[in-house]
Amino acid sequence: MQSTDLGNKESGKIWLRKPSPATRDGIIVNIIHNTSDYHPKVLRFLNVAFDDSGDSLIAGDHQGNIYVFDLYGNRFNLVQRTAQACTALAFNLRRKSEFLVALADYSIKCFDTVTKELVSWMRGHDSSVFSISVHASGKYAITTSSDTAQLWDLDTFQRKRKLNIRQSVGIQKVFFLPLSNTIISCFKDNSIFAWECDTLFCKYQLPAPPESSSISYKVFAVTRDGRILAAGGKSNHLHLWCLEATQLFRIIQMPTKVRAIRHLEFLPDSFDAGSNQVLGVLSQDGIMRFVNIQTCKLLFEIGSLDEGISFSVISPHGRYIASIMENGSLNIYSVQALTQEINKVCDQVVNISFLKTLKYCIIKNKIFMLCIDRLMKIL
Repeated sequence: MQSTDLGNKESGKIWLRKPSPATRDGIIVNIIHNTSDYHPKVLRFLNVAFDDSGDSLIAGDHQGNIYVFDLYGNRFNLVQRTAQACTALAFNLRRKSEFLVALADYSIKCFDTVTKELVSWMRGHDSSVFSISVHASGKYAITTSSDTAQLWDLDTFQRKRKLNIRQSVGIQKVFFLPLSNTIISCFKDNSIFAWECDTLFCKYQLPAPPESSSISYKVFAVTRDGRILAAGGKSNHLHLWCLEATQLFRIIQMPTKVRAIRHLEFLPDSFDAGSNQVLGVLSQDGIMRFVNIQTCKLLFEIGSLDEGISFSVISPHGRYIASIMENGSLNIYSVQALTQEINKVCDQVVNISFLKTLKYCIIKNKIFMLCIDRLMKIL
């Protein structure tokens, strides 16, 4: 595994020799940032985000240093010193050189990676912004804190809408559905609503999870075609929702060593037309497990008990995974290397509620009765 220390350099090569990631761990490079001041210390990365091409990513540390890593050109550049921790990052999808950063003072700033100049400064939150979602057109962005979500016009950098929530409810996540004008809002009471972006008209609400489920939703992910929503939280259960039918269609149980789910993200595939089949599940033990949601098989995993992951993002084309490690460094993984022997190591993950889910759907579609009867005969 190659390791790169950014030190006090403002630019340079990410790796010195051509990467050859092993199938075992898939790591292209491990990036660390040590200072060489009078009292040397490690500057911990806090957030990372890919651009639309998937070949460049941006990462910020707890002192506000923001770097762009060009994986195609093998270069890194320090593009901003904000002097305060960044709490969320996102690229502007319309103007490719611009990015948005939420800062510890609750503000959001837009910078240009080429000129390194401040483009705009947006204020309005009264608490820390923990997520930024950019519309597929690049025209709008949603910034979310625990008490409010705000919709911004990225052409004028003016606020268009503000969603205030009672403190007793609280927001878990608000984001755009891919390739649509729909906003999904997820709250701490497990309620999930879909809204029209322009009018904020409520399009639908997902029904409450089954009473038998004790899961408390904390994290969410959606397929690139916007049809399936995955939800997880303080449990080893995953709920998969069909957004077109507004129904829970599958519950997957992760291995017993998983007690809570900290992050979810679908792995894109250039041949699946956006109906992603593989879901990355980061749990409390610092290991991110990738599961096929159709076969319920564990395909591969990254991270370990000794070198745990605190946060991961996957490139839009599905070639790279960028993970912030618990020690504050940044790992870049090759998905191709990780999946080379994918068929040789497929451990079964228990799908605990497939039959129950079919019974749940029978009211809407009688064809499922035949499926249940056949499965009963097999069992």
